[in-house]
Amino acid sequence: MPRGRLSKAAALCCALGALLAAHAAADGALVKVNSVILRADGGFQPRALPRHQFAPINFQGYFDIAAKGGGKPVALEEAVIDFDRDGRLSPGGLPACPPEQVADAGTAQARQACAGAIVGTGKVEALIALPSGTVPASSPLTIFNGPEQDGHPTVVLHARIATPGTQTFAILVPVERRPGAFRYRATLAIPTIAGGLGAITRVEVKVGRRFSVAGQPRSYVSAHCTDGILRTHGRFTFAEGTIIDGSVEKACRPR
Repeated sequence: MPRGRLSKAAALCCALGALLAAHAAADGALVKVNSVILRADGGFQPRALPRHQFAPINFQGYFDIAAKGGGKPVALEEAVIDFDRDGRLSPGGLPACPPEQVADAGTAQARQACAGAIVGTGKVEALIALPSGTVPASSPLTIFNGPEQDGHPTVVLHARIATPGTQTFAILVPVERRPGAFRYRATLAIPTIAGGLGAITRVEVKVGRRFSVAGQPRSYVSAHCTDGILRTHGRFTFAEGTIIDGSVEKACRPR
């Protein structure tokens, strides 16, 4: 990694840590570095969870990206999200939706084709820099349970924008099981938007699915509360080398 890039990451990690300590519980994170402004937050319901057994939850979160001077921000290239070890994914028994099955579909068609695999929804927004000016673009976001990859779960993110022309995204996101404080790592490689003219400005998600297997109730996302906190760690890499790295912590109540 180039020296300048490493020093920016280290400095920003410290800045983000201070911000999180002061504000994450109520307002999420707000970080400004170089030309990038990032806001991020997340949460889950219910907040009261068993100390040792897993219980169903719904998770929601968002991040906003803006340019300090306004207009189209620097393009986000990769987002790596780590999820607390007190959380658990249980996709077993759900159908899988391969990305090629929805790669040419609009939102309604994709949701119909893979209805049984939907585990979340949301929205994605972008700014497109055209010769006539900067214009917004947006799309509903659908999160499907994806095919297993190397023994790990995956999800498929589906969206379609129509500015300046129709572009459909069906992105396979590996969710790697890991040892240590974070049980899962989701790695999202951001595709080029509008031939490089576009940049993501907001992503919001709601994840949660109740289903049954052989008559037994299951939840796609569940959690327990062993230490009073559920943590989410993010690492965002931008086209010009800026790296934003830090964690958001949310309180849970053991019961």
